[in-house]
Amino acid sequence: MDIAASWAGVLVAVAVVDFIVRLICLIYVPRNRRPQTATAWLLAIFFLPPYIGVTLFLLLGSRRLPKERREKQTEINAFITETTDGIEDVRHDHPWLDPVVELNRHLGAMPLVGGNTARLYGTYDETLVAMTEAIDNAHKWVHAEFYILAYDKTTAPFFDALENAVKRGLEVRVLLDHVAGLRQVGYRRTLRRLRKSGVKWSLMLPVQPLRGRWQRPDLRNHRKILVLDGNVAFTGSQNVVDSSYNKKGNLRRGLHWKDLMVRFEGPIVAGINALFVTDWYSETSELLMREASTIPRPRHQETLDAQVVPSGPGFDGENNLRLFNSLLYLAQERIIITSPYFVPDESMLYAITTAAQSGIDVQLFVSEIGDQPVVYHAQRSYYEELLRAGVRIWLYKAPTVLHSKFFTIDDEVAVIGSSNMDMRSFSLNLEISVMIHGKSFVDDLRKIEQEYRDTSRELFLDDWMKRPRAAAVLDNVARLTAAVQ
Repeated sequence: MDIAASWAGVLVAVAVVDFIVRLICLIYVPRNRRPQTATAWLLAIFFLPPYIGVTLFLLLGSRRLPKERREKQTEINAFITETTDGIEDVRHDHPWLDPVVELNRHLGAMPLVGGNTARLYGTYDETLVAMTEAIDNAHKWVHAEFYILAYDKTTAPFFDALENAVKRGLEVRVLLDHVAGLRQVGYRRTLRRLRKSGVKWSLMLPVQPLRGRWQRPDLRNHRKILVLDGNVAFTGSQNVVDSSYNKKGNLRRGLHWKDLMVRFEGPIVAGINALFVTDWYSETSELLMREASTIPRPRHQETLDAQVVPSGPGFDGENNLRLFNSLLYLAQERIIITSPYFVPDESMLYAITTAAQSGIDVQLFVSEIGDQPVVYHAQRSYYEELLRAGVRIWLYKAPTVLHSKFFTIDDEVAVIGSSNMDMRSFSLNLEISVMIHGKSFVDDLRKIEQEYRDTSRELFLDDWMKRPRAAAVLDNVARLTAAVQ
């Protein structure tokens, strides 16, 4: 009898603790979160044993960077606001764009600057050759920052160029994401090559708790940046790694990535470099004042206005999402989006479908196949709603993974960079986006879009509704995971 009473007391105590934990979660979890995100976390906590759900939430529930990093971001933002060379060259012939420019300035500190030129690189090898040649032609310093930086047969010339720059007496600094690097084939080989080359390098957002370096482990620095001497900058979607990413599964399936990079010259280079300076300061506590200073640059007759928009958990707002939505609502004729991982939040989905239902030509380029199963199926769950709204969806044919990240608004404005249109890029990744105002640049992107269209098949609603029921169920289940962030 006493044993039964003791067990009953234990069960009551466990039930009380369980109830208290769930009540606390019900109060705390929704705080400053989207309703759908809070609901997803609460479902995970309530359906899993409380200690598992709460542990996962404590590890992954906060997208805030450590306080020291946030303070560094605030400090350097004040410096970035002084990077204003080129403002006097901005063309004010489209006042409808001014509020977006002011929004970006408020969120990310960067100004809109004129006097820029841009060149697109649409093939993998062409981009690597162009970046390698740019390093070879540098005279003072080289800043390289890539989400994935891997030493392999394809990228060996790039690493050789970095080493040769050091031998010429240049300051060469390299940043690579820690967790993304760990997942790559030959990670240790890459680190050995960096050490051998003599460059200064650091891991971004390292997850090294024994060394006191810790934050939410899936917060990643997803930027792709190369800056030379403050005169030339590359950014876009391409990592420095073989187009197969050297993974056995990719090689077995014959997968290769297709990316798009852009080379800038002009005042915008200072803004792109400011992001490298920010990330270098965050990781090393070394503030590169000399390399970050604005220097006079030659002006060109046919120039573009451009604005760097940084985003990530170091900022209070979701800068890239706010920029994207603002431009989507300003479109009058055409919206064309290319994104390898398209998992929009509710506000973006409304903006896109509203535009399509208003008679605007809205087109979306995505891959026919996916390299990340959960994201791939979550993305597919949106196709029916998009197609019913009138969005045209183009599936880039296998075995190529279309990894480019850009979109165009009418014939005047484009955004290109490292940001996907998904929850991760909006909230968890450090990203770079560049907004460009100029018809000539959009015209160049139109040629890229047509190339993609010629290599894609259009998805139609009737065909999509005939897909296997099991696939539809999997798509919808995967969609639920998108809100857990």
